[in-house]
Amino acid sequence: MTDCKRIVSKLSGKDIDTLREAAYEAGEQGCVEAVPQLARLLASESLGVQEAADMALRRIGGKEVVGAVLPLLRSDDAPVRNLSMDILRQVGGDDFSSLVGLLHDPDPDIRIFGSDILGSTNNKLAVAPLCDALLKDPEVNVRYQAAVSLGELGHPSAAKCLGKAMEDDEWVQFAVIEALAKIRDASSVNPLVKALDKSSDLVASMIVEALGEIGNIKAVAMLIRRMDASPAVLRNKIVKAVLHILGGKSLTLLPAKDRGKFRDYLLAALSDDDPEIQDAAIRGLMFMGDDTASGEILHLAAGMDPDADSERLEAAVSALAAIGLTDSLTEGLSHAEPAGRRIAVTALARIGGEKVSQLLIAAYPEADAEQRRDIVSALLTVAGPEAKEFFLDLLDQAGDDAVLKAALFYLGRTMHASEAGERIFALLADPRDDIKEAALEACTALGGEELNSRFLTLADDADPVNRLMAVYALGKIGLPGNLARIDKALHDPVPDIRKIALEAAADACDEERNGLEMIVSRMDDEAADVRRTVVELLGRCPLGRGVPYLLRALADPDDWVRVRAVEALGTLRAAEAVLRLIPLLHDPSKLVSLKTVEALGDIGGESAFRALLDALGNEDPEFQAAAEEAIAKIQDRQGDR
Repeated sequence: MTDCKRIVSKLSGKDIDTLREAAYEAGEQGCVEAVPQLARLLASESLGVQEAADMALRRIGGKEVVGAVLPLLRSDDAPVRNLSMDILRQVGGDDFSSLVGLLHDPDPDIRIFGSDILGSTNNKLAVAPLCDALLKDPEVNVRYQAAVSLGELGHPSAAKCLGKAMEDDEWVQFAVIEALAKIRDASSVNPLVKALDKSSDLVASMIVEALGEIGNIKAVAMLIRRMDASPAVLRNKIVKAVLHILGGKSLTLLPAKDRGKFRDYLLAALSDDDPEIQDAAIRGLMFMGDDTASGEILHLAAGMDPDADSERLEAAVSALAAIGLTDSLTEGLSHAEPAGRRIAVTALARIGGEKVSQLLIAAYPEADAEQRRDIVSALLTVAGPEAKEFFLDLLDQAGDDAVLKAALFYLGRTMHASEAGERIFALLADPRDDIKEAALEACTALGGEELNSRFLTLADDADPVNRLMAVYALGKIGLPGNLARIDKALHDPVPDIRKIALEAAADACDEERNGLEMIVSRMDDEAADVRRTVVELLGRCPLGRGVPYLLRALADPDDWVRVRAVEALGTLRAAEAVLRLIPLLHDPSKLVSLKTVEALGDIGGESAFRALLDALGNEDPEFQAAAEEAIAKIQDRQGDR
């Protein structure tokens, strides 16, 4: 109490800093006796004092604050009025009866303010006085604000009086419709639908949108019955509202007479200027579309921006695919616009089947370069054996890289067309690197004795690129005799070939063969890149077979070899590596030491934990943070955190 008296005394002064500090203290202490002076300070010319008084009044709250701030609603200073309204929106409910009293003030502005503030009270008791104001106040702006506030409160009990207010001026009707849409009560539907026939086009449009947002299914039949008599713009909005309420799939459950009409309305809605209505029509036609719908959707989608309208475009393609194989979609393969042709190809690919495959193949000769790429890409998704001859022919049409690579993928990986082996192998001599790579992958997918024999011969070629491809293929084909030739490649003068040979040997690491021994044989390779590959492969050997050799790699002169060895041991959680790893916490390479911290955290155990605790003494903040994280990881596994 003594503090509050002191604060009240300070609030009587004129020093800005003192006033601001006193206002803050009044809020902190909850000094009710300071409320009158705090309310006075809302009109201060100092923004800092004003803000401090504002915060204090909100914190104190109660009837005293409401009583002190209410008179400020009559201030000639607009910022003061606005500030007082904002405070009352937050604390006005503490003196509810005083707020209700504002609705009976002779000044219409005060009644508007009161209606506004009551909408923020979240009090069901505000519904009745606001309804009274909505239906009886002579001032249209008061009635408008009462409707807005009833929408803010969102209580279903307001729906009845809001429905009655649909007889009011159009300005009030706008607020009433928005309020009913927010309340979303079933009782809102009937008055809104009844008002459709006697409303202006603008109000009717808002009513339909509100019914869609309310989402009550009983509005559907009423809306559909009004479609015939509605102007086109309103009818399109009804389409959107019905789609919002029912969803597309449920349209198929409409009575047959309504279903046919509604399909026509959906088609008409595709021509609306509003993209949202167009999208609703597309969603509906996805489930009840026909050939005509397919053509209209394709026409609309062809004009969409692939970047700005990507989601809309995707919805259109999905609808076309759902409608199925129609004449209009087939004709889309020769659409006047490139975008239309691409959409048709994409939709057909989703439909799939042999017939689609044949249609795409038939369209290929007349297609331009871009569409040809789209067609072969689609065929990779849908084509079966029926496309084999088509793709075999493409091997001789090497003008387009994308088309040729698609043919190689289909013949090699999809169909394993062994009859194409010789022609595909010949493409390994192609000067284009991406074609070489695609041909190599196709050859490895085909496999077989004949191609394997060709690669064994190619492995002795003078050209290093040919040797590299051959070693790679021999590893992938994996015939029993290939390992000996791969072993020979481990001694090739070209480091990249030795690395590829190591990758091939790694596939034998888990078998009863000498794959592991072949990998280990290059641990002392003169090329650091090769040694790094050795270490990475040892880390992938199953059952921890590579651990003894990874320990040896910790002494490699190359930092990156040591890093990869440390990482592999951590991933394997090799407990036997801990004592060998601990000295690397002091490795000259910071990267090696940081990776060692991580590995010790992954492996865990008493020795690793102690070493990491000691590592916290390192002066490097990054090192300390890594050690803390590693320790936390061990604690988490132990259940200590």
